[in-house]
Amino acid sequence: MMTAIAATIALPRAVPGVLAVGAFLKNTICVTKGDRAYLSPVHGDLGTPEAIAGFEASVEALVAETGASPLRVAHDLHPDFHSTRFAQGLDLPLVPVQHHHAHAAAVAAEHGHDGPVIALSLDGFGLGPGNQSWGGELLLVDGAEFRRIGHLALLPQPGGDVAAREPWRMAAGVLQRLGRGDEIARRFRDFPAAAMLNRVLHKRLNCPETSSAGRLFDAACGLLGIHPVAEFEGQAPMALEAMVTEPVAVASGWLLQDGILDLMPLLALLSTCTDPGKGANLFHGTLIDALTHWAAEAAQAVGVPTVTLGGGCFLNRVLRKGVVEGLTRYGLHPLTASAVSPGDAGLSLGQAWIAALSE
Repeated sequence: MMTAIAATIALPRAVPGVLAVGAFLKNTICVTKGDRAYLSPVHGDLGTPEAIAGFEASVEALVAETGASPLRVAHDLHPDFHSTRFAQGLDLPLVPVQHHHAHAAAVAAEHGHDGPVIALSLDGFGLGPGNQSWGGELLLVDGAEFRRIGHLALLPQPGGDVAAREPWRMAAGVLQRLGRGDEIARRFRDFPAAAMLNRVLHKRLNCPETSSAGRLFDAACGLLGIHPVAEFEGQAPMALEAMVTEPVAVASGWLLQDGILDLMPLLALLSTCTDPGKGANLFHGTLIDALTHWAAEAAQAVGVPTVTLGGGCFLNRVLRKGVVEGLTRYGLHPLTASAVSPGDAGLSLGQAWIAALSE
């Protein structure tokens, strides 16, 4: 008989039993019992009947196999996720958990860290408390509580969600922000939508803004001509990472003001770069330098030396290694995910830890 348990995590201490139902992408569930958290296998994205059926069966099987008695259920803030609706249908108190808070908590829980952390949570999308599109977040996290202390500068997403599959659109948004919107139609002439995109961006029609680190990667890829239209979300950033030979930081490539980290100077540089390999080195090196300084400055300001690196962007080994080394040079203690994924497959662990600590 197959086990319903894919991973067991020793928690910092014994906690009440909870059920956490994960998010939409790469869904897993998690239950806690005593000082252990038990995670299910990955069900995939909850957009198919097969994945949904696997998810629902897994909830029943995991609770039965562990003998857990959940007192509450944790779910993502997004109201349209199947996991959220499933949680709302249970006869248990609900604990809504912000996506990037959960990423941070998952890393902290895996390491048995029961104190406050500075959290770098970088991914493609997670809903903020005010229905904003988050994804490049600097948080101060203390158990079940968190405070947003910074974020990546907002970028427009022309066409909304479609921009996650068409990096050229994110590049077009950058050009418009640089005051070079008249270049869009010519530069991206192979795409019929480009002809009207400058006007669309100017009028802010279906161009929601996002702090997403994933979309920042897409913008860089679009400017460098790397998979301008991707077959799947993340294809272009993965290709960009594969091109890195030696990250190079440009000191003037980023700006930091009032907690907002702006990489627009770097993107302007990439917009004139004709060598994608050189661009990959410049992008990674400068981003690593900027993120390290950003987190270190916040850690010093609040007196918290531990920094969690969570979210799907930290599947990028170049980024992860560079930020870990940079933070260590500052005398800080970076924590990375290893027993579970830093991406959404590990999210349920963070949800469960937060819900277990909630009053």
